[in-house]
Amino acid sequence: QVQLVESGGGLVQPGGSLRLSCVAPGSIFSSYIMGWYRQAPGKQRELVAHITTGGSTTYADTVKGRFTISRDSARNTAFLQMNGLKPEDTAVYYCNARKIFTIYWGQGTQVTVSS
Repeated sequence: QVQLVESGGGLVQPGGSLRLSCVAPGSIFSSYIMGWYRQAPGKQRELVAHITTGGSTTYADTVKGRFTISRDSARNTAFLQMNGLKPEDTAVYYCNARKIFTIYWGQGTQVTVSS
């Protein structure tokens, strides 16, 4: 059973920042695309950002310029730095590791943006 362990969610005011972390087993992290998805109540899960093993990144239009995804091979950890948070960013954020047809998910971490 592959475990992706997320942390860093919480309650933040609009305009604030949070950094999410996702730790993966080394055998997974070294060869999988790492990504972050989110799911708001009543909505489908959507891609936020992903990063390849080579460091190429992709972002949803809604977060471009505000969020930054990165990966640290020494710590087998993917990060999502979220700045300029808006109420519409409120969702459960899920870490994802993907390689061809194999996909692993974390348990999710709640991010709430509210004053």
